[in-house]
Amino acid sequence: MQHIRNFSIIAHIDHGKSTLADRMLELTGTIEKRKMREQVLDAMDLERERGITIKMQPVRMRYTHSNGPGPVQEYALNLIDTPGHIDFAYEVSRALTAVEGVLLLVDATQGIQAQTLATLALARSARCVIIPVVSKIDAPAARTKEVSAEIAQALGVPESDVLPVSGKTGEGVAELLEAIVKRIPPPKSEYSGQGGRGLVFDFSYSEHRGVVAFVRIVDGEVKARDAITLLGAGKKMTVLEVGCFLPQERPTDALKAGEIGYIVTGIKEPGIALVGDTVRTGNCTLPALPGYATPRPVVWASLYPQSQDGFVALKHALTRLKLSDAALSFEEDGSSILGKGFRCGFLGMLHMEIVTERLKREFDIEPTITTPSITYEITDVKGKVLQVYTPAQFPDHNVIASVREQWVKIAIITPPTYLSALTQLLYEYEAITNATNLFGDGRMTIEAEMPLRELMRGFFDKLKSVSSGFASLSYEFTDVRTANVVRLDVLVAEEVVPAFSRVVSSRRVEEEARSAVDRLAKAIPRQMFVLKIQAKAGGRIIASHTLSAMRKDVTGYLYGGDVSRKKKLLEKQKKGKERRGEHARVNIPQDVFLKMVKPEAD
Repeated sequence: MQHIRNFSIIAHIDHGKSTLADRMLELTGTIEKRKMREQVLDAMDLERERGITIKMQPVRMRYTHSNGPGPVQEYALNLIDTPGHIDFAYEVSRALTAVEGVLLLVDATQGIQAQTLATLALARSARCVIIPVVSKIDAPAARTKEVSAEIAQALGVPESDVLPVSGKTGEGVAELLEAIVKRIPPPKSEYSGQGGRGLVFDFSYSEHRGVVAFVRIVDGEVKARDAITLLGAGKKMTVLEVGCFLPQERPTDALKAGEIGYIVTGIKEPGIALVGDTVRTGNCTLPALPGYATPRPVVWASLYPQSQDGFVALKHALTRLKLSDAALSFEEDGSSILGKGFRCGFLGMLHMEIVTERLKREFDIEPTITTPSITYEITDVKGKVLQVYTPAQFPDHNVIASVREQWVKIAIITPPTYLSALTQLLYEYEAITNATNLFGDGRMTIEAEMPLRELMRGFFDKLKSVSSGFASLSYEFTDVRTANVVRLDVLVAEEVVPAFSRVVSSRRVEEEARSAVDRLAKAIPRQMFVLKIQAKAGGRIIASHTLSAMRKDVTGYLYGGDVSRKKKLLEKQKKGKERRGEHARVNIPQDVFLKMVKPEAD
């Protein structure tokens, strides 16, 4: 174990984690130059298209290092590349428990961002050794010296400890690899000779091999054909294969204490394998390792198949996704209009977008998505307390005594130039500003509190827009407070469509109602009858829009004669449309639901 180093790379989104990992893989010879490509650890097409990391990805590198005049020593460097977006912080927290050290990466052109400080706090709570790194030093706008001083001040270390690198050119990467060997301690095992034990930190799934558990072996060793037990699930099985990531899965004879690798379990039943579970060999009597806290969904939305024939396929797809995305949660839900579906919990709006996109690409399923919502705590007039996850469950206004909602504490780092615009934005999103402080190199921090519902109402995109992309955001949950909100229903042909219902602030209900009606009127196809679109809240209609009916020219074949002939035909057409409108059921296309869920463009 003295020649093993386990580490992760953490940083704000788009600060160069994956590019730096590429250079490290290239320099250590883990991947041949002819097979090298950009973002090699980002396996999903979705990651490569968007240029972001969604899933953590482990890889083992062989690194030869000489300690002075002595012999050259080979080290096994186990890297876990992590996502940078705030929605995927749970992926980062899981990776940090499997390593002893981290590279804290900061872009030389941007400096420390809000998410940088949030991930730094995670690394410190996991007791990881932190190696500060300033990246993109080759960029024309790089401020390497100033950013290095900023990092050193934030960590309380000498400026000489901050390593400058360029993931693009490879400058400084060799020195970084050497620092990893010197600064990050080797893994330790408190028990030896008492069997094998490891922590499951992630999964993948194969149709032929079943669940493949990504593990960090803590004690002993695990070999193929060993009898093992998943302690949390109480499931016993025989190991089909063990191996490491190079970065492709490569079988080995055994996984030993301190190593990171994979175990092929053969399990194909859903719900048995759990992230944070402990793998233990049959001859081991050691207790279970501390696992992970259950991820807390931030946004809820219901997914329905386009037809009820697709319900089983949607359930199978979500079960499969759950194996590779531990933060996704779902349970069966039902609607009188949309039929049977699933209420899903997500860590944020980007997480929801990624899950629905993966359903489309990996399983060829395009579900109907309801308007996202958060959890509300409602006390009715009889004193009964309800936990409401969807707008459809939100009671009528006349039976509600009080509503409580989750608040968050946010931190924004921005140039002072945008303070005025951000102050106005915070007011629009019902935020309470607590403090503003100057934060080195002409930037400042804004600390505020706001309702979680407002944060999820496209606040991040708006923040980037008004600050020209310079402001960054991090948030953490605080307490639950009284909310002044109301349910807004959208009626099509005088029938409520649950998928369009939402819970909005009482002070913005008229604005939201008009916006919803206008957007739906533009998106929905015209019908053969007069179609009325309305928005209702607090027991009254707030906004309304009437779409005229499509009309066939029933008088086109007439070439003359008395005008009463035309009037008779037009009157007959009018009465027919009225009869049809009374019994009509509007079939809303799938793309209309998607347009209504997406934030409205400015």
